[in-house]
Amino acid sequence: MNSRFAVFTAPLLLAATLSSALALANGDDEEPAKPNCPKGQVWDRKSQKCVMQTSSLVPDADRTDYAYRLARDGRYEEALALLDTLKNPNTAKALNYRGYATRKLGRTDEGIGYYLQSVKLDPQYAQVREYLGEAYVIKGRLDLAQEQLQQIKSICGNTCEEYQDLAEAIHDSLKT
Repeated sequence: MNSRFAVFTAPLLLAATLSSALALANGDDEEPAKPNCPKGQVWDRKSQKCVMQTSSLVPDADRTDYAYRLARDGRYEEALALLDTLKNPNTAKALNYRGYATRKLGRTDEGIGYYLQSVKLDPQYAQVREYLGEAYVIKGRLDLAQEQLQQIKSICGNTCEEYQDLAEAIHDSLKT
């Protein structure tokens, strides 16, 4: 009885482990920290509290993740100001989030520039390809958006969130 159970559960456990590892390898980002800090502050994971964004104790990774949180909350200028405090602003993630905030501010061409820098640093980063594709949709360049969609498909398939979101943006642009 135990050996039959092991025969059936072992493949399921392996599949779950591999899919989680694959999601991380494909550049899926964790949701940014949940606390909503006041303007000029950033969430510090280590101390588990909001601290002044000028604090040298807050690592770039926390600053970058929180900048994305700010941008997702519509606080684009604050996100950009926080990204300006990074010791190393030239990471794929930081450039992607800078592109996201500038695109959402209506500066689409500038955002595309940041996305392209991010892609150059990490061609397998599916999220930046999604956002780049969405920027191309805004510009009316559906051919370039489709190229990004195909790149995403080669990274994580056609069921990952990045693929689905960009496919939807392309589809919606064809309706208008």
